[in-house]
Amino acid sequence: MPANLPPQYFEAEQRFRKASTPEDKIEALEEMLAIMPKHKGTDKLKAMLRERISKFRDQAQKKKGAARQKSPYEIEKEGAAQVVIIGPPNTGKSSLVKLITNASPEVADFPHTTHKPTPGMAHYENIQFQLIDTPPVTKDYTDPALTDLIRRADIMVILLDLSADPIQQWEDTMEILHSFRLFSQACIIPENLKKPPKVKKMFVVANKMDRPEDRENLDVFLELSGITLPCMGISSLTGHNIMAFLDKLFSLSEIIRVYTKAPGRKPDMTAPFILPAGSTLLDLAGAVHNDFLHKLKYARVWGKSVREGQMIQKDYILQDGDVVELCI
Repeated sequence: MPANLPPQYFEAEQRFRKASTPEDKIEALEEMLAIMPKHKGTDKLKAMLRERISKFRDQAQKKKGAARQKSPYEIEKEGAAQVVIIGPPNTGKSSLVKLITNASPEVADFPHTTHKPTPGMAHYENIQFQLIDTPPVTKDYTDPALTDLIRRADIMVILLDLSADPIQQWEDTMEILHSFRLFSQACIIPENLKKPPKVKKMFVVANKMDRPEDRENLDVFLELSGITLPCMGISSLTGHNIMAFLDKLFSLSEIIRVYTKAPGRKPDMTAPFILPAGSTLLDLAGAVHNDFLHKLKYARVWGKSVREGQMIQKDYILQDGDVVELCI
């Protein structure tokens, strides 16, 4: 039995042949299927069209799946703060992350060992910071995806090599960051930017302060560079100043640790609620549970700035180390 296809079918068939995407091809095929007369003479043609639609749907699904694949620079935040470590090649970013976190980035004496960001968790007292080792930044090439990671991070550490012209490294790194509209809190932001800038908390760290005499090298660097950002020298080889480095991260993160307790019980001092500095009792209540936020009757606090078990109002500003008893 002949198919007796109408002219509209052949118009849709032409659109199918000209279509360049699976989605457009599917649309044309479905139109052809809808236009086609329904009788035995079109059964084979219907089956063929349905098979083609299924094939192009598979292609479209694979394409969508590939588009949804996360970039290696899309790293979900964990811990008290996300700290991205950037710098020129061979400054010791991987060595630092390997020393103080659970990560195992490749460490080598040759440049460009790190090809993708590697996160690790650094323990600090009873909290953790997420440190991210990154590919080097250079004038020759800096992956634009790295700047997206920096924009999302809480703190940026600029790691320099104290033994290899740190002033030039500092100037080059800042020039690269400014080209991506990334500025520190101490920078004067140009007025002619075409897009809004991003101001980040920056912390300059001079690595490879491996010998006592390197203290003088650090002083010379600080004087000649004129850096006004927080800056310190460390050694990822000997561990010099590593605890001071973590102390500074805690200070820059501007967070507080608050503990809760049930009436008549002791608090769990190993599991604090981490809140932004300046948070109130109501902020804590909401972090614990919505029931506390809406049904809170009163609270008592134990801390350095109050009397033991002092009753507090809902707008009380919490301090680091406070222990709070919430009652509903």
